[in-house]
Amino acid sequence: MVSLKHLALASAALASPVPPPGGFHLTVRDDAPYNASLPNVTIFATGGTIAGSAGSSDQTTGYAAGALGVDVLIAAVPQLRNVSNVRGVQVANVGSSEVTPAVLLNLTRQVRAELARPECQGVVVTHGTDTLEESAFFVDLATRTEKPIVFVGAMRPATAISADGPINLLEAATLAGDPDARGRGAMIVLNDRVASAFYTTKTNANSLDTFRAVEQGFLGFFVDIKPKFYYAPALPRGRPYFDVANATSLPEVDILYGHQALNPSLASAAVASGAKGLVLAGMGAGSWTKPGAKVIRDVVENNGTAVVYSRRTMDGFVEPTGAIGYGGGFLNPQKARIMLQLALYAGYEKAQMKSLFEFDA
Repeated sequence: MVSLKHLALASAALASPVPPPGGFHLTVRDDAPYNASLPNVTIFATGGTIAGSAGSSDQTTGYAAGALGVDVLIAAVPQLRNVSNVRGVQVANVGSSEVTPAVLLNLTRQVRAELARPECQGVVVTHGTDTLEESAFFVDLATRTEKPIVFVGAMRPATAISADGPINLLEAATLAGDPDARGRGAMIVLNDRVASAFYTTKTNANSLDTFRAVEQGFLGFFVDIKPKFYYAPALPRGRPYFDVANATSLPEVDILYGHQALNPSLASAAVASGAKGLVLAGMGAGSWTKPGAKVIRDVVENNGTAVVYSRRTMDGFVEPTGAIGYGGGFLNPQKARIMLQLALYAGYEKAQMKSLFEFDA
């Protein structure tokens, strides 16, 4: 249960949102003495609904995301001190639609640096749910570690009746400090579920039980705040690693949505505006219209644009496409975009791209 004292603290903070700090810093609660028997877990906060505030306790839409700072989030869940020695880092404080490559690169560098410390057992990243899957996927591909990385969010703001943020945060911190969570790649925790960041996506705009990998399933479940895993530690097949330690920016990659009578010129317009790669959210198993396919061929042959075919359907596999572009396999458009950005940054040639996206070919 969240104490009245800390709810009052959270409510007071709503009137004056906590701005993100200028640089990397850690804060430790003065009222939480170090416990040598507990794991050390660092919470990186980026904003989102879990740090959101609304005008009333029954408002679950139209609220201000990223209104509370990481110290308030930690203070509102005193039970955290029972499962870990927690430290908080404010990386950003925005709705997740405002997360940029600069934020992602900064977050990844800080996560990597913290996990390199022998004293750190795992990390938690609080994040808005709208693009949580993209950030989790990015950090997963750009961090080489056995230690747990756990992304967590909330579907209701901190001010709502039965807000889900506190228990989600407590479960995420518990998971990050659990030795059985090692070697599973980055994970996502909401609504008592443990899921792989590689495949999991947001499936419902409003429901608490929104994050799912429909075909691949969950990794585990929580009972009494304790994670119970279904399987031994394993990583997704074909999961690559990209070193972005020295990156200051990422190539622009745009997503085009397939539909009847789509506008073929949108592809060339995206390339003209600076896109180095395109992801096509194709119809069915990645199909595109004939006029649209002609423009795609033109931008590939004349501009060297990298094109990945994905699908607008919830699930499915997009096969290799042949000479023009690459099949996106099991990746949805938003995750294919992240993968393509990283591959272009790494300077992948055509053969490497083919192997990356069509590892099952």
